[in-house]
Amino acid sequence: MIEPLLGDDAFLADVESAPRSADLLHLWWLGQSGFLLNRNRKHLLFDPYLSDSLTRKYADSDKPHVRMSRRVVDPARLDFIDVVTASHTHTDHLDAETLLPIWRINPGMILVEASANFDFTSERLGPVAHGAAVMTFHHGRNERVDDFNFTGIAAAHEAREQDERGHDRYLGFVVECGPFTVYHSGDTVLYEGLVESLSRFAIDVALLPINGRGPERRVAGNLWGREAAWLAKEIGAKLVVPCHYDMFEFNTATPDEFVAECERLGQPYKVLRLGERLTISESGNEEVLPQMNTDGHR
Repeated sequence: MIEPLLGDDAFLADVESAPRSADLLHLWWLGQSGFLLNRNRKHLLFDPYLSDSLTRKYADSDKPHVRMSRRVVDPARLDFIDVVTASHTHTDHLDAETLLPIWRINPGMILVEASANFDFTSERLGPVAHGAAVMTFHHGRNERVDDFNFTGIAAAHEAREQDERGHDRYLGFVVECGPFTVYHSGDTVLYEGLVESLSRFAIDVALLPINGRGPERRVAGNLWGREAAWLAKEIGAKLVVPCHYDMFEFNTATPDEFVAECERLGQPYKVLRLGERLTISESGNEEVLPQMNTDGHR
């Protein structure tokens, strides 16, 4: 079992002690595609999965979801969340056992999701969702949510899927917060028009899946590591952070291919450990925003 660098009390202490400044952005990897983002005392959660719901669900099936890494933190302890995203309806991105405890202790929290998934989300989350604040997005929609400016970016998992209105069921988000711009792709592969949609943004950090895809897994796949590195380079991301690996044994990949391709392309990257904080500054100070990973992945 992979242990977080920081978990539980230590993780929460690091979140609390992170310097509060408008010219600093803090980011923690929570496993799979989950990230906690903090700027100036505002907290955004991207696609958190902090339970064992899928492991229990598939325990007696022919596709067991055996966990590889220990949970970073109990979601019921995250009592400071302002905004949370659900990029699509797969449980490792829209998990009732994670979201409901967070919502109960953050009743003013806003959920950001794809408009095509609103009815599904309301059914999965039940009564809590019916009385909660939900903001829906489709590809290209731009709207401010609390202190964060969101733009919906279509995702293809492994193909783009749309509802009767032409709204995508898989979505990524470009989030602008003060001087910083973060792209969280959700689950996606490359598709025609993705680079063009992203190139108009000055992206500081791209959060991209690297677990790849294969028919033997019998689940929709994502970018391979080499593709994530290429995409980051094409969109001019100042830094790329890999995700969506080391959660389930049947659906993972090592960061090796991603790291090798980033180095070949000269693409700045950072491989985070679970619960590890990345801090970047508006000035791009190299001690805060690494221009290249120097210690390898761990």
